[in-house]
Amino acid sequence: MRWKQFFTPVKSFSFQEAKDFMVKTPGDAFTLLDVRQPAEYESEHLPGAKLIPLADLGQRLGEIDAGKPAVVYCAIGGRSRIAAQMLAAKGFKEVINLSGGIKAWRSEKAIGDQELGLDLFSGKESPEETLVVAYSLEEGLRDFYVSMASKVKDEKARRLFETLSTIEIKHQDRIFNEYQKVSGSSVSREEFANRIVNPAMEGGLTTDEYLKLYQPDLDVPAEVISLAMAIEAQALDLYQRAAERAGTEASKTALLQIANEERSHLEQLGKLFENL
Repeated sequence: MRWKQFFTPVKSFSFQEAKDFMVKTPGDAFTLLDVRQPAEYESEHLPGAKLIPLADLGQRLGEIDAGKPAVVYCAIGGRSRIAAQMLAAKGFKEVINLSGGIKAWRSEKAIGDQELGLDLFSGKESPEETLVVAYSLEEGLRDFYVSMASKVKDEKARRLFETLSTIEIKHQDRIFNEYQKVSGSSVSREEFANRIVNPAMEGGLTTDEYLKLYQPDLDVPAEVISLAMAIEAQALDLYQRAAERAGTEASKTALLQIANEERSHLEQLGKLFENL
């Protein structure tokens, strides 16, 4: 390794600049790279991030597409700056360091190791099977929001949960329509729904586990939306990681489309938060 690569100039983005870039860029058009340690990643990470600890980066460069922009982050920005300089010196097209690291990230995050939830996606599913699993996950999330609406006492918080459950129904509508298009089937919605076995919560956590993890005050609308954003971030993270291991290009495309829907959900939730 030549010392000059530590002096290769790289671009840095603030939290807001990085978020704006990610919102307008499809998830498969850039690499989000976490260079911290596995325990740090498991504690919290940005949705869709690929973990390659800084110490392993030199040996694992082949796992990153040098032709795509790479947004690199760590805890506070030190390790990621070194990693970004390493990538730039190796000829990567565009490398962006997240200034301030995850500590400066004032938006949705995900938890768990890189395999969390991936038992639902072996990577060998057909596009149709992928959409069936996704529909099941959305059903689990909708049930979560419905159950939350019955738990809260605050009327505004209750209406928020009802709104969120309605958004999930619309998401299921799009997944069902995509299934019909991909499969060429005219199966009814009822028949399709009956194919779903043991609907699972997005991200692999139960309702009670989410409440224990985030401990929100369910009668405070701002905390209700924050909880919803955390769950949607977990879903986005799962779909992004599942797309990376998809066995076919068609399944990968389907998962990335669903991931982009989750990004849209997060934007809607952000607007709800701003209008409180």
